Amino acid sequence: MRRVMVTGMGLISPLGLSLKTSWENCRAGRSGVARVTKMNMEPYATKIAAEVKDFDGLKYFDAKEINRYDVAVQYSFAAAMDAFEDSRLKITRTNAERVGIIIGSGIGGLKNIYDTSVLVATEGPRRVSPFFVPGAIINTCSGYAAIRFGAKGPNYSVVSACATGNHAIADGFHAIRRNEADVMIVGSSEAAINPLGFAGFSAARALSKRNDEPQRASRPFDIDRDGFVMGEGAGVFVIEEYEHAKSRGASLYAEILGCGMSADAYHITAPAENGEGAARTMKLALEWSGVRPEEIDYINAHGTSTTIGDIAETQAIRAVFGPHADRLAVSSTKSMTGHLLGAASSLEAAFTILALKDGVLPPTINLDKQDPQCDLDYVPNIARRRDIRLALSNGFGFGGTNTSLCLRKAE
Repeated sequence: MRRVMVTGMGLISPLGLSLKTSWENCRAGRSGVARVTKMNMEPYATKIAAEVKDFDGLKYFDAKEINRYDVAVQYSFAAAMDAFEDSRLKITRTNAERVGIIIGSGIGGLKNIYDTSVLVATEGPRRVSPFFVPGAIINTCSGYAAIRFGAKGPNYSVVSACATGNHAIADGFHAIRRNEADVMIVGSSEAAINPLGFAGFSAARALSKRNDEPQRASRPFDIDRDGFVMGEGAGVFVIEEYEHAKSRGASLYAEILGCGMSADAYHITAPAENGEGAARTMKLALEWSGVRPEEIDYINAHGTSTTIGDIAETQAIRAVFGPHADRLAVSSTKSMTGHLLGAASSLEAAFTILALKDGVLPPTINLDKQDPQCDLDYVPNIARRRDIRLALSNGFGFGGTNTSLCLRKAE
């Protein structure tokens, strides 16, 4: 059986423009939520989000091409470049066909789509850039990175709402297991903080309106939660077959053991009753990984800060782990980052991997009064030192799609 290791990671997040800074702020329990600065918020009831701050695309793109690509593509390539450099991987003519890329997004180039729609309506179709379509479509996240890196292996994008990152990682994992590649660059990106994105989620009544306390607005498992906070950013990983990584002296962050996937087949936005679909996906992740429930030490929860979602995930964890659920540490890093939509599970997988590596469990901040129906150990408010060996990272999405990654500390 070909083992799959994580050998590089890159993050662009509301907590920082690098893996190191994002993790430091996560461990410290700092919130990335604030009043929105990127658009006029007067028409919207919600006026807060977890924006990426001070991002300079010119570090990654030249001045001639940067405006061709949506912000989601820019974030994805920035994170991919950082992961690539972190891994110290070299792509040559000899190995190029054995290196693939799968970077997805839940929505993709929404800002470009919105801006171009306004342009067509106000100035006519002749003003549309010939780069509009390739600059906005989701698979440009993978295609552009392949061109820059020279990676000629499997190349496509995954689109599965808020489970996108986990699905991209899982697809890369399976490509390596099937011997279709030795290295896969995988992850996801999202940049939906714009008028169209805000209008859509506002209409769905999904967003927190705690505008006067932005940093306290995302509060998974707390009785006073009132919806999720939109976030943006990207997380990308270099994952690699173990012997290949070992032969080149790569540093190992963690091992990917498996991924469970399921569908609720219940409702387009709400989770299945009692978290039934989420429970099945965690069970499958354990079964495919050859891990017993009582061996899991930590779960990075999907934990969005929505009323029914947090309860359903808690019920799912109890259904899978039984009495061991009371010994598990569970946290939602969305309490600090907001909900990055299609980029969420990539960011959270990175935090889970770093928790394994460093022996530090990130906190669930703003957990002041725990919902009685959310009755697990959510590592409230302060990070916890604890050596852990095995963890799950959950990602669930609109359409009823569920994923759970099983990760092991590098040994």
